[in-house]
Amino acid sequence: MGDIGEVAALIAASAFALLVLILTLPILRLRHTVDATTRMINDLNDRTAPLLGDVNTTVKNVNIALEQVQTSLDGVNLQLAKVDTMTSHAQNVTANVANLATVVSAAAANPLVKVAAFGYSVRRAAASRRHAETEREVRDTIKQQRRAARRGNR
Repeated sequence: MGDIGEVAALIAASAFALLVLILTLPILRLRHTVDATTRMINDLNDRTAPLLGDVNTTVKNVNIALEQVQTSLDGVNLQLAKVDTMTSHAQNVTANVANLATVVSAAAANPLVKVAAFGYSVRRAAASRRHAETEREVRDTIKQQRRAARRGNR
């Protein structure tokens, strides 16, 4: 039985060696795949590091630009506040000029109305006087004609 045990052990060892030989090829291929994957990951790391540095620089530049925009907006808001103040002052000046124009108009209008009324009265009186003189002349002419007609009838 020792011979059978040795033969069985020899068969088992041969089967195990055959199994190892059969599995060696996929293991070697798997090793090549793992090596390629490792190289690819290392390349990716090598390429990603500068990109991440560039992204970091870009983010810093964007933050600087945003700070400058905020500063500009603060300046614009300050200028708008000044413009609002100037607009308010201009509105007050306009209101004051309008009030002054009203006062001057009222002050000038009253004497102008009086002068216009006086001028109208003088023209009307002169027209009435001319009309009265014309009527007197017409009456005198009619009276003279009647007198002349009475003298002629006598």
